[in-house]
Amino acid sequence: MSFVISPEGDVKRFSTIEQAQYWLLRKWPVTDEARQSALGRLEAAMDCLGPVSEARRAFLHAACTAGFVPHEQAELPLAA
Repeated sequence: MSFVISPEGDVKRFSTIEQAQYWLLRKWPVTDEARQSALGRLEAAMDCLGPVSEARRAFLHAACTAGFVPHEQAELPLAA
């Protein structure tokens, strides 16, 4: 998953569950319910107690509530 993380267009790619967890714990710009949920889902997936797909969806939701934009969407042309 890749997200635009700044107004300048900086892109951060998350390719491992450990990277996502590190960002949620150390670099996340907001502390909200979506972040907490994502942390719980990531931990469950790492412990093989929950599906990775749920962790991925929770991380995506947390990124959106933090103001990050999925990189794929940022590259789409605006509707005319």
